[in-house]
Amino acid sequence: MGKPTGFLDFERELPGKRDPKTRINDFKELFLDFDDKKTNQQAARCMDCGVPFCHTGCPLGNIIPEFNDAVYNENWGLAVEILQSTNNFPEFTGRICPAPCESACVLGINKPPVTIEFIEKTIVEKAFNLGLIKPNIPKYRTGKKVAIVGSGPSGLAAAAQLNKAGHTVIVFERSDRIGGLLRYGIPDFKLEKQYIDRRLEIMKAEGIVFKGNVNIGTDLPFYTLIHEVDAVVLCGGSTKPRNLKIKGRKLSGVHYAMDFLTQQNKRVAGDTINDDISITAEGKHVIVIGGGDTGSDCVGTSNRQKAKSVTQVELLAKPPFERSENDPWPKYPTILKTSTSHEEGVDRQWSILTKEFIGDENGDVKYLRIVDIKWDIGYSGKPEFKEIVGTERDLPCDLALLAIGFVHGETDIIREKTEIELDARGNIATNNYKTNIENVFAAGDMRRGQSLVVWAITEGREAAREVDKYLMKKKSKLEARDESQMNVNY
Repeated sequence: MGKPTGFLDFERELPGKRDPKTRINDFKELFLDFDDKKTNQQAARCMDCGVPFCHTGCPLGNIIPEFNDAVYNENWGLAVEILQSTNNFPEFTGRICPAPCESACVLGINKPPVTIEFIEKTIVEKAFNLGLIKPNIPKYRTGKKVAIVGSGPSGLAAAAQLNKAGHTVIVFERSDRIGGLLRYGIPDFKLEKQYIDRRLEIMKAEGIVFKGNVNIGTDLPFYTLIHEVDAVVLCGGSTKPRNLKIKGRKLSGVHYAMDFLTQQNKRVAGDTINDDISITAEGKHVIVIGGGDTGSDCVGTSNRQKAKSVTQVELLAKPPFERSENDPWPKYPTILKTSTSHEEGVDRQWSILTKEFIGDENGDVKYLRIVDIKWDIGYSGKPEFKEIVGTERDLPCDLALLAIGFVHGETDIIREKTEIELDARGNIATNNYKTNIENVFAAGDMRRGQSLVVWAITEGREAAREVDKYLMKKKSKLEARDESQMNVNY
């Protein structure tokens, strides 16, 4: 590596964040500028570790030590070439990925790991600023046409790869704007939408066609689509939210988290939300049910909407601050995570069972009845919980947001018309990304269930390779790492 003693000379350091009292007044990104010298030092911390476990931690297989070395040597052209050989959208993953690569960093065994995610974001932003990322228009076209259903991270990745192989690609999106989960599921304070638009302009210049406001299955019958193109890739995402079937669920003021987040993203984009469907936290006691990333996004959004109070409750027990013996490196750790939204103000409660929503005479929710629970190993050998007697209580609640995950993707209409097979969880069943329909493939959350953005991009890339093999009836040119396009020997 560029500096063999870098991991001894420098400590882990990340950019500072804007003051919470200031940043909750807008939906801009949180992080401050970072000195180039400090970035160089952070890249220098990457060890010559022999076996870079960060490769296994990253679903995309990013070539991390090599791009760290290029950053240390300030060779931004080489750094972005290496990074884009495995990752189509580092400007997204560098902002919203939970960085499983850092959990697997060898340095992280006994010291804070290398700031891989930050370095990744720095590389791509430097490359854009230096004019190193430009449209790469295919030199020839195969004459094959591929339809991508869904413009989230998996759909965009599949489109980029298939276009690179010379196929004509059309991306269909049911929403008015392109981007899927990136556009409407991620708050702007985590991912400003200018970065999506910037990438879309490049993809359009490369020849990819985007069609918004087209709902496959209604606006365009799916069985019609599959006969008009040579292949279809289903990348619709996991959009069927898990419900909370307790008394009072139908009271006004109880909503799915994604409906709440999507509305706010539309407001930031300049859209007007009709009062009769508007969901807002302003002046309300907000309770977020679910302790994951979506719940955290609801906390940050509620604070920005000037909620009177924000409480987040989680069924599971409070995670430990450090890895346990049963949670060893290099696994992604199950430890307590405090997000930037949590830093802005929230009452977090664990081991909480929600019992009932209580409303007033107008049918509006006013309280959430909860009870503390205790987790233990039951007779079956699996974790079970019991209610703790005497802990039942009512929390003020004018707005309840259900952030308890998703069950499966939007597959109902597609299955009805074409008899596409589903797996036991309701996701699309595939064999090497291919469904039981001859020219139909699936990728991303629609295939594997709710997952990370980095996994969605990986799925899109791998599905594209299988589609290319199917179309060309031979080994695909789209390898997982586009090493043939790189001027680097590994």
